Amino acid sequence: MEDFYVSKPTYEHPPDWIPPEQRSSNNDYNNDINQFLPRSVKIRRMKKNDVLGFNIRGGKEHHCGLYISKVMLNTDAHRLGLREGDQVLRINDTSFENIDHAEAINILKSNKELQLTVRYFPYGYKKTYEARGPPSASYEASPIITAHGTNR
Repeated sequence: MEDFYVSKPTYEHPPDWIPPEQRSSNNDYNNDINQFLPRSVKIRRMKKNDVLGFNIRGGKEHHCGLYISKVMLNTDAHRLGLREGDQVLRINDTSFENIDHAEAINILKSNKELQLTVRYFPYGYKKTYEARGPPSASYEASPIITAHGTNR
């Protein structure tokens, strides 16, 4: 019989203790689960090369989901409530839960109308930094979704 080894996940310490009267204003103690529920956002562009107003990070090749890593102020993405830490679950009819970064960028580039299903998941988003370190230009942004719509 073969030997099988199972490793336990790394222990994560709970958040620091905070007095009860201060918990409502602290994100680590926020118990409003509505902010974590999936929501839909529709973004329309006049041309395919118009700016979407957000950057993405992650992908299957990095062993994590795709997350919004930056939202530019005064864009439709900002006005519609997208925020850093939102996990992109689906765009139009394509699941983004197990997709390569390049394939995701191609879908974003090729559509003028995008129906996004996202959920706020800061825990998973923070894990993308632990796995890869700080973002690099090739990992973080693409020409279509940078602040000015040009290569960085």
